[in-house]
Amino acid sequence: MNISQKTEEVLEKLYIEIIEQKRKGLSYDELKIKQDGAEHGELIKKNLALDKNGIIKLTKEGEVEARDVVRRHRLAERLLTDVFDLKGVCVHDSACEFEHILHRGIDEQICRLLGHPTTCPHGTKIPEGKCCKEKGIKDTRVIAPLSLVKPGEKGKISYIQAEEKNKLQTIMAMGILPGMEITLLQNFPSYLFKVGNSQFAVDENIAKDVFIRITK
Repeated sequence: MNISQKTEEVLEKLYIEIIEQKRKGLSYDELKIKQDGAEHGELIKKNLALDKNGIIKLTKEGEVEARDVVRRHRLAERLLTDVFDLKGVCVHDSACEFEHILHRGIDEQICRLLGHPTTCPHGTKIPEGKCCKEKGIKDTRVIAPLSLVKPGEKGKISYIQAEEKNKLQTIMAMGILPGMEITLLQNFPSYLFKVGNSQFAVDENIAKDVFIRITK
């Protein structure tokens, strides 16, 4: 569906506030749109949202479209941070521009390239795509979990995806921190890797949560 950039930004805000923050709807002022404006007209005409006495709510079609917009934005942030090594405020601003050129299909290729990340650099969940649910597909990755890195491959730790606090503490206690160089030495019976002058062995449960930017 062809949607203007401004309307995509409105959909993104609606998704975050209604779907993720569990609000019932947003006013014109909160969305920074006018009742007779182009964005409002596009939302209603394309059945993406409903206007209930000045409160805008997503339709089922709108929720799907908004979810895709949010997914593209957060994948763009992940790409800019992990591959292009951008930092700070410029990541969000650049992602806002970048998300609008990530058409369907391209976003799935980027998702595969990044190893199907589940969170953006700020720790917010990235909605799953079709590619994340497919099994048995060999992806060409720049970013990959340690569990899929081949023995002998080197890289830098890009991010840690552990959601459980005790697992994250275990990983960090070993000195596995973003930006550090890492080499996988073996992947059976455990994942043996080298960070600095130290070697560590972990099981798959931990290896799958450490994402590496492969360099060699």
